[in-house]
Amino acid sequence: MPPPGVCLNIMKERHKKEGRGSVTNPDKFLDQDFEELHQYFLKNGFRFLDKMFPPECSSIGDGLLPSNDLARIVWQRPSKIVKDPRFILEGVSRFDFKQGRVGNCWFLAAIGALTFQEDMKKQIIPAGQSFEKDYAGIFHFRFWRFGKWVDVVIDDKLPTIGGRLIFLHPKTHNEFWAALMEKAYAKVCGSYADMHFGYVSEALMDFTGGVHMTYKLNKAPPDLWDIMLRAAQSKPLMGCGTPAGVSRKNTVLPNGIVDAHAYTITGVIQVMSNNRPVRLIRLFNPWGEGEWRGDWSDKSSKWQTVSPEDRTTCLSICDDGEFWMSMEDFCQSYSDMDICSTSLAFLDASTDWTCKFHEGRWVAWTTAGGCLNNRGSFWINPQYHIKLEPLKGECANDNDKNLLVSLMQKSDKRNRRLDSNFSIGFAIFSYYGREGKFPAEFFKKNPVASTKQFIKAREVVEFFRLVPGEYIIVPSTFNPNETASFILSIFSKTDSHLDENSIDSWTITKPSLTDQLNDNNSKVTLFKKFTDQYEEVDAEQLQRLLNENLQGNSSGFGLDTCRSMVALMDLSVTGHLNRHEFLRLWDRVVTYREIFYRTDISRTGDLSLSELRNAMIAAGAQISDSMLNLMALRYGGSKGNLTLESFVSLILRLECMSKVFRKLSDGNGVYLQEYEWMHLTMYS
Repeated sequence: MPPPGVCLNIMKERHKKEGRGSVTNPDKFLDQDFEELHQYFLKNGFRFLDKMFPPECSSIGDGLLPSNDLARIVWQRPSKIVKDPRFILEGVSRFDFKQGRVGNCWFLAAIGALTFQEDMKKQIIPAGQSFEKDYAGIFHFRFWRFGKWVDVVIDDKLPTIGGRLIFLHPKTHNEFWAALMEKAYAKVCGSYADMHFGYVSEALMDFTGGVHMTYKLNKAPPDLWDIMLRAAQSKPLMGCGTPAGVSRKNTVLPNGIVDAHAYTITGVIQVMSNNRPVRLIRLFNPWGEGEWRGDWSDKSSKWQTVSPEDRTTCLSICDDGEFWMSMEDFCQSYSDMDICSTSLAFLDASTDWTCKFHEGRWVAWTTAGGCLNNRGSFWINPQYHIKLEPLKGECANDNDKNLLVSLMQKSDKRNRRLDSNFSIGFAIFSYYGREGKFPAEFFKKNPVASTKQFIKAREVVEFFRLVPGEYIIVPSTFNPNETASFILSIFSKTDSHLDENSIDSWTITKPSLTDQLNDNNSKVTLFKKFTDQYEEVDAEQLQRLLNENLQGNSSGFGLDTCRSMVALMDLSVTGHLNRHEFLRLWDRVVTYREIFYRTDISRTGDLSLSELRNAMIAAGAQISDSMLNLMALRYGGSKGNLTLESFVSLILRLECMSKVFRKLSDGNGVYLQEYEWMHLTMYS
């Protein structure tokens, strides 16, 4: 049985601080350790079989192949497919592979871009893998997934029909690096079927962990050519896509371009043709064949108008899927272009950009307030405080854009096809100092910057010019009450700061001494009506006492809740409350009940999540968004609303657990031996 998710989240945060998930120390995907597995199977003379991504139909996925083909699939290791398998032959090239029977041209186009970048290739495809030396049927690849690098282990069994690979297949019959890389990415996505359809930007980001910019070519900026030239020099990954045709299928047009298809941008160059400069783009079709037939194609007469040197350098007359076309034809034939890089040098090479990022979450009824159209709930969205320092020195230019903001939806699903991207965006407001979240009134003013529109995409990116100062940035979905995780990243030309604009403070308001002394005799009299012969109450007696005297408009206190109350207030660990312990509990319950009804503005008999935040403030606690989300999940109903019983249970536990920490802490943290931990958690 795995540890609870909250524990796993704490472990992940600690691992992140320790550098886990970085380029040099990737996380182990599904907790599979390549080195340990490789050594074990090598030592014992077995071939690795991956139980986490087994050679079965479940790894193919639903709806990709007809049932009669599924029945014919045989999973085979490369040594059974060919006599002399090789992992890599004479280096890694975009000409090593052709697309198979899964619509993952977007992924293969990104591989084509990857093959140009040596450092990135070494990161994605770890060295030392071979069919000849230390072979144990196990391989691994690395990808960036939603904020961290992961090392993905696979066995080398590949799906075949009639002895032939059915998905990506090598152009050289015995080279298998690309087919195995495709399998590793299918494992990350959930299955091969989960790779069917996508955007090249997704794979480009998963190969770099960088930021990407998408350019709509029908609205291309005037300096697009300069951006592409800088990109070619700073070595990012570049891809593009064609618009979907009427059928929305991969239809080959008369000019050779394929509808609804992803391509790799493999070259950017300017040549002189008849003494006039011509801007050319080189593109690669991941089908491994099928090329542009217009001007500057392989057999175009335009090549006779350039110098012999340019013709020798650029022209290759071969149906290998790669071709040249003019910048004008490129913008007319393709709908969008993506540039992805770990550096923003392609936007401005004069400055070293800094990056800050934060992981957050929108939770329905808690921290998912929707866009600014929903003025009443917008404020409950996560809020982040950013501070931009002035740009110093010769690089300072008041007209330059100095802030790039990226908002990415983070998948919580094991299978990629189950992801349901929401329309997302963000707004930026001028900040003035305060502690905690800004209320709804603050957001009645207009933002100083925002996304142009909310987009239903994995990521939205905007580029701004903001004067140095402090701001509040609020990421949101378009509609309220849509639950999703996200990563907010800011790239700036100057030093910047990014932190969540909410805090956790657990100083709960105690009943005043005057309140405790008032009418103390009547409380004791009440207590004695329900005690046993030892003048104590157990959980059942406490339940009757509370429900007969404090029920009011609520449905009452359940037995489990009363057991929890006894455990929290039971100083002698007897399962009973004596008079002193009961009076401490009673005063608190009465106080929290008063806060509950005072903050139930809607008069519904329970607290909404916005009312809960106000109730916590009234009780003296400042609650961060992440803690509020946990409280709603643990104590709330289907829409997060809390009953009186749930609210009292919550705040009693919050007060008690904060006291436990302070009592046991050495000022930095808490150390517990296992038996101490078990005693504390099993009876509290």
